[in-house]
Amino acid sequence: MRIPLPLYLVGWLMALALVACTAPGATDPDGRAPVGPVTIIAPAATTGTIDEGVTAVSPTQPATVAQTPTLLPTEAPPPGAAREFSTDFTIHTIPFSEILSGGPPKDGIPAIDNPKFISIAEADEWLGDLEPVTVFQEQDDVRIYPFQILTWHEIVNDTVGGRPVAITFCPLCNTAIVFDATVNGQALDFGTTGRLRFSNLLMYDRQTESWWQQASGDAVIGELTGHQLAFLPAYIISWAEAKEQFPQAQVLSRETGFNRRYGQNPYVGYDNINSSPFLFAGETPAQLPAMARVTTVVLADEAVAYPNEVLAQVGVVNDQIGDAAVVVIWQPGLASALDSSSIAEGQDVGASGVFSRSLNGQTLTFVKNGDDIVDEQTGSAWNIFGQAVAGELAGQSLTPVVKVDHFWFSWAAFRPDTRIYQP
Repeated sequence: MRIPLPLYLVGWLMALALVACTAPGATDPDGRAPVGPVTIIAPAATTGTIDEGVTAVSPTQPATVAQTPTLLPTEAPPPGAAREFSTDFTIHTIPFSEILSGGPPKDGIPAIDNPKFISIAEADEWLGDLEPVTVFQEQDDVRIYPFQILTWHEIVNDTVGGRPVAITFCPLCNTAIVFDATVNGQALDFGTTGRLRFSNLLMYDRQTESWWQQASGDAVIGELTGHQLAFLPAYIISWAEAKEQFPQAQVLSRETGFNRRYGQNPYVGYDNINSSPFLFAGETPAQLPAMARVTTVVLADEAVAYPNEVLAQVGVVNDQIGDAAVVVIWQPGLASALDSSSIAEGQDVGASGVFSRSLNGQTLTFVKNGDDIVDEQTGSAWNIFGQAVAGELAGQSLTPVVKVDHFWFSWAAFRPDTRIYQP
């Protein structure tokens, strides 16, 4: 199924071309962030910690994966790239014909390099309860990154609990991913290239100016081609859930050094199920609408997509991915960042969490019981964080499994071999 580019997005792109003339850090004419890159693929993550040191489940790969890449023949760099970058464009694993300009130039969508943080109480003055946030924890250091800021910057370079990380969000693919930013023992920091591949963010590291695909974490152009960043477990949840669960967390401040309309959504109506992806001309498998939201997991190189429409109906899924028994928990109460002009007023798209079903040498089976998720073995009740909140197992936690939320078109572009879960 070929997806045409809607007329309203053509107009949007033309407006962004004007925004592209704005220098990094300067104010665009209407305060809007330039549209930037995004897309997805399966998490090739490593282990991380979240919730009192529970070790996360992810594909069995080290923090940064170095592979022998299959290089493509030398070709002319993408238009304008040679003027902006010192990248070695002779080293690449993707054809440059797949790369499109998103409008803004290099760093036209400015990453946040020196993030400031405030308390829960301070952030509560301007965050709505249902607004989406990314929560990342390393050791005892918990940080919350509101989508109302990520939408305008797409990358936050940070150090959490001593670990250098890249907090990323690709609005065009609805893909929020946290990466370990260390490669070959060196901490990298990232910026936006201003280019897209399959509508997905292409970012670059400032140390070697290699280009990285946000969806897969792969370096696809330049010196570090063949390396893959590790995915780290993170929660994509509502502000209300985040502040209740992590009352001592630090929250990314809106004092970023840039003038942006934080709280406003520059992609109004983009996630309409009947709309088309931006700057994507690929073929999307027809099993799901291109803009369908999916929760995705990759374990032992098996890719699985759980349609959010199905998750909303069943509430909980018990599944087997390779040798791993997993549970997917879904709950309502999370606003879309890509719907209404005000992010806080976005439609409820719900939140999901994925965890190992193995606990204390036993494989649990979960069911929906009214508004609660309970395990059949002990009758204990569980929350979206994989924690037992009542019953025999109260106080215990399931091991998180790295998952990424996507639109179907972007996931399928990178993992056409995906198994789509059906009850």
